Amino acid sequence: MSLDRVADLRRWEDSGAHWCVLTRTVHSLTIALLRCDGGEEVDRFTSTDPRLLDFVGARTSSEDPERPV
Repeated sequence: MSLDRVADLRRWEDSGAHWCVLTRTVHSLTIALLRCDGGEEVDRFTSTDPRLLDFVGARTSSEDPERPV
């Protein structure tokens, strides 16, 4: 079963929590999920999903504006 990390990040943001990119390569991202106060790391994951790479784009965190579609 494949995880939908884009949906995961959208739900995380919709709940008021934050995320940040810890590591970025050409083909993967490692993302930390942070508490809603922007503080403590709750979880992290690494993904090579091209949809996630496209969704995150050049952003370094959920605080950066999404690029226009």
